[in-house]
Amino acid sequence: TPHGGTLVDLILKTDEEKEAAVAKCTKELQLSPRQLCDVELIMNGGFSPLTGFMDQSTYESVVENVALPDGLIFGLPVVFDTDDEDLQPGDIVLLKDGDRNIATIEFTDKFLPNKAVECKKCYGTSEIEHPGSLMVATERGKYYMGGKITGLNLPVRDFPCKTPAEVRETLPDDVDVVAFQCRNPVHRAHYELFTRALDDPLVGENGIVLVHPTCGPTQADDIPGVVRYKTYEVLKEETKNDRTRWEYLPYSMHMAGPREAIQHMMIRKNFGCTHFIIGRDMAGSKSSVTGEDYYGAYDAQEFATEKGPELGVTPVPSLNLVYTEEEGYVTADEAKEKGLHEKKLSGTKFRQMLRGGEDIPEWFAFKSVVKVLRENQ
Repeated sequence: TPHGGTLVDLILKTDEEKEAAVAKCTKELQLSPRQLCDVELIMNGGFSPLTGFMDQSTYESVVENVALPDGLIFGLPVVFDTDDEDLQPGDIVLLKDGDRNIATIEFTDKFLPNKAVECKKCYGTSEIEHPGSLMVATERGKYYMGGKITGLNLPVRDFPCKTPAEVRETLPDDVDVVAFQCRNPVHRAHYELFTRALDDPLVGENGIVLVHPTCGPTQADDIPGVVRYKTYEVLKEETKNDRTRWEYLPYSMHMAGPREAIQHMMIRKNFGCTHFIIGRDMAGSKSSVTGEDYYGAYDAQEFATEKGPELGVTPVPSLNLVYTEEEGYVTADEAKEKGLHEKKLSGTKFRQMLRGGEDIPEWFAFKSVVKVLRENQ
């Protein structure tokens, strides 16, 4: 069942209803890329049970308690930010993406958030060396406003994002569905990791994997969403397999570690998943000054395991796989036990080789993915 019991769908179905909703608006606003992702997930039910942007009491409850005021677990606040002094509670505003009408919002309140507290509680730090804190401090407006969303049209994107209801239609009813979240191209180790997750004792027989990459804004040095999408599409063709499904999620990353793991699990529950693969340092980030990790390698796994039963999603810890000359991909423990020779290639070295036109070993990356990355440098 969806989070909170009912899958939210705020999208009006007829042109007459849409025209009537637009006629009530007194102002219009262009959505930022992050706001556009949030509006889409509110109106299509990805953020069920939310029906709008959080008001002050809901925002403060989620920041402080990782839960909505009624006690339902919720990972991170979903807020509408603005610097506009003229916007007021009661205003009904048309939200647009370019020329396209996306939704209307009826504002319920306007407040000055304590951003330092928000970052400290949600990201574990209020230092602006953290990409999430930097986003809150420098990208987000001064005010947050609560507001009820009425959906008009889903955004048109370079990557097709099915709604939770549409994805649920494609999933089998009677088997476990294991979600794999990523925000980077999928290389060999990732592929081995999510296909082997189906053998985990936590996953029932005949389970399937839903690879569900986020294609919205992330941190500054990540590969653009459109390029990532192309890499997934070629890989989907290359590795065609009925136990692996691919869909795309219009979500903007906060790099918030443990709290973001909960957000991702909750969203995937709304999309029909029962299990969620949690990797080492999931949604983790480093200080842009010192390079130090903000979270321990297993913080997200531990938090997810603690909160999993309450959330109704089973976290599946990802295997720590290494590539060995003798036996290909095995767990790090097995490699150590058998004295196998590991081969390593860092992300930095991989990017250098990519730029330099060097041959990328096939044990590290899929040829089709490398080709797309080369064509889009």
